[in-house]
Amino acid sequence: MTDTFKELERAELDSRLPIERVLAAVRYNADGLIPAIAQQHDTGEVLMMAWMNRESIEETLSSRRVCYWSRSRGKLWRKGETSGQQQLLRSASLDCDGDTLLLQVDQKGPACHTGRRSCFYVALEEGEARISSEPLIDPDTLYRKPSVER
Repeated sequence: MTDTFKELERAELDSRLPIERVLAAVRYNADGLIPAIAQQHDTGEVLMMAWMNRESIEETLSSRRVCYWSRSRGKLWRKGETSGQQQLLRSASLDCDGDTLLLQVDQKGPACHTGRRSCFYVALEEGEARISSEPLIDPDTLYRKPSVER
């Protein structure tokens, strides 16, 4: 754990540190990433987990629109840029170790690429996996590029 997060353990309520110092102390993995949990701000529903790097965190904090790092595409992924299902940032918090980020968001439409509200729809129960929610939107419709009318 870094000295910055050790210092924060004993910090008084409403203590403040420069954001640059805290982001520099974040415990990114070997690929420069940190897991980020997106949670609906008003219901507490856990929507998804994705990865962020420092650049995506900084963009999210400045734009208030959530931006992740896409490991498969190797580039910034602005949530909703393809599907229109944006996440608007309400608040962001690091855990006590500085190795996980919690994003309180206002999710517009489904959060999951399957068209479901949450990515956590495979319930593990009594030796079985059960699908616990229906898609809100057909994923083929969700990612279909609009046709150009002539």
